[in-house]
Amino acid sequence: MDEKIIGVSQGIQGVLSLIEKVSGSDVTVLITGDSGTGKEMVANTIFRQGPRSKCPFIKLNCAAIPSELLESQMFGHERGAFTGAVSRQEGCFERAHTGVLFLDEIGDMALVTQAKLLRVLQEKEFERIGGKGTIHVDVRLIAATNKDLSEEIKKNRFREDLYYRLNVVEIRIPPLRDRMEDLPVLVTFFLDTFVKKYNKGTMTIGDGGMKVLKDYAWPGNIRELRNVIERAIVLSRSEMIGPEDFPDKIRQAPAPTSTRVGNEQILTLEEMEKLYIKKVLELTGGNKLQAARLLNIDPKTLRTKLNAD
Repeated sequence: MDEKIIGVSQGIQGVLSLIEKVSGSDVTVLITGDSGTGKEMVANTIFRQGPRSKCPFIKLNCAAIPSELLESQMFGHERGAFTGAVSRQEGCFERAHTGVLFLDEIGDMALVTQAKLLRVLQEKEFERIGGKGTIHVDVRLIAATNKDLSEEIKKNRFREDLYYRLNVVEIRIPPLRDRMEDLPVLVTFFLDTFVKKYNKGTMTIGDGGMKVLKDYAWPGNIRELRNVIERAIVLSRSEMIGPEDFPDKIRQAPAPTSTRVGNEQILTLEEMEKLYIKKVLELTGGNKLQAARLLNIDPKTLRTKLNAD
């Protein structure tokens, strides 16, 4: 699927404006936002529009690799450096030389690795694990996280000096719930994309279906919306997608009644509770008894809260 940053909202237009301003330089960028908002897509766009677009673009998800292996993935290792190191391996920094390195979920990086990353950013050099020679690199760094790094610093889980090295320019992507005016545009884009992918001919979303989508809070953001539209197109037996083509958690979600204070959207305690319960149910695969145990409430209380609407 072609990558596009889509939206007419003030929030997303601000993101696009920042992308345009930073793409032509080598400035380090920190992309922040909830999971599913499109942080990797922003990184891809900055790379494609930048002066290093013909050079390597290396991506590394810091949360997907055990901490004891992450250092090797970043800086490489020599043969025999540790058990299992049967040959020399170049790390991401070395492979990204002259290009761009995207470190996703950098907030999950261990403190010891953060210190070594800081040195590379400061000195533009490093050594492979088990190596003696210093390797000099010319790399533009883009990092992303769904965590509040200022809070992580207070909890001694993230280095403050590294934070300031990374946060030269921050691009914060607003969650979908804060840019609901973009929903119809996104729905149309995903609808067109998956209709073509699955050769479905002509399909539309009726008013009832669109209302269901607008009434949902979208904790999974753009990724969740994409999956919901794809599922509906695959399963629908009609050219008109309606509420019945969406999962129960979408159809049964209460309409959001949050308010705004300045630019911040404030959810009521009741809404926060409902979102939290739905998240726990997702984690338990819909097992209400297990969810009740995790929430430390009686199963009857959970059923009452779920049926409150």
